Amino acid sequence: MVWPIAEVARMSGVTARTLRHYDEIGLLPPATIGSNGHRCYGERELLRLQQILVLRALGLGLPEIGRVLAEQVDELDALRAHHRRLLAERDRLAALAGTVSRTIAELEQSRKDGTPMTSVNRPENLFEGVRPGQYGESLRDFPEHAAEVGRRTAGMSQEEIEAGQRERTAQMIRLAELLAAGVPADAEAVQAEVDGQYRALAGMRAVSTEEFRAMGRSCVDNAQWCAAYEAIAPGLAAYQRDAIDAYADTRLT
Repeated sequence: MVWPIAEVARMSGVTARTLRHYDEIGLLPPATIGSNGHRCYGERELLRLQQILVLRALGLGLPEIGRVLAEQVDELDALRAHHRRLLAERDRLAALAGTVSRTIAELEQSRKDGTPMTSVNRPENLFEGVRPGQYGESLRDFPEHAAEVGRRTAGMSQEEIEAGQRERTAQMIRLAELLAAGVPADAEAVQAEVDGQYRALAGMRAVSTEEFRAMGRSCVDNAQWCAAYEAIAPGLAAYQRDAIDAYADTRLT
């Protein structure tokens, strides 16, 4: 049995344009192409599309997905490997969500009665489920920036890496608090946070307006980034993207 491209798009949630792009780059050729140019897909192609979407959800770029699929021999073995990756990512996100939830509760209690945060006694608890290297992995869509991050972190101590991670987490929590308070993404308080983010990026290397916008879009489109934001607060990924767009419109044009 074969399905036309429109039906595959409906079933998978992938646009027909994306499916045609996957064909053009050799990632997912259709089973047949009719004399009218219409693409049709069989069961084997649907299984391959499932693998592509799973690997995309795990944060892999299309070139890397192509290499993974080219190297695999048995589809069942490949699916088992993908399943193990998904379970590991589920456990990581569950740990991250728990870490952030505890941090929020401790911050609320600390502000309420002035007592120190419990995590201060065991600061390693702040980083459960968060490994700095994972942020570097998710920068593959920005190779120049990823190279600079890698160069800088290579010369940093573990304490410096953890301090940077702590600040990134704090930035996300501050944005979550503004989101929860109903503050618009283009409001001054939010834009001040984005300004700090932009200055930190620009302090490493020149970042164009369009690249900064692309990083904002990646907060939603990049599976790893989006999961990290959404683990803190639903809607935070889109809020960060919109805040970056507003910043680019008013301060970088």
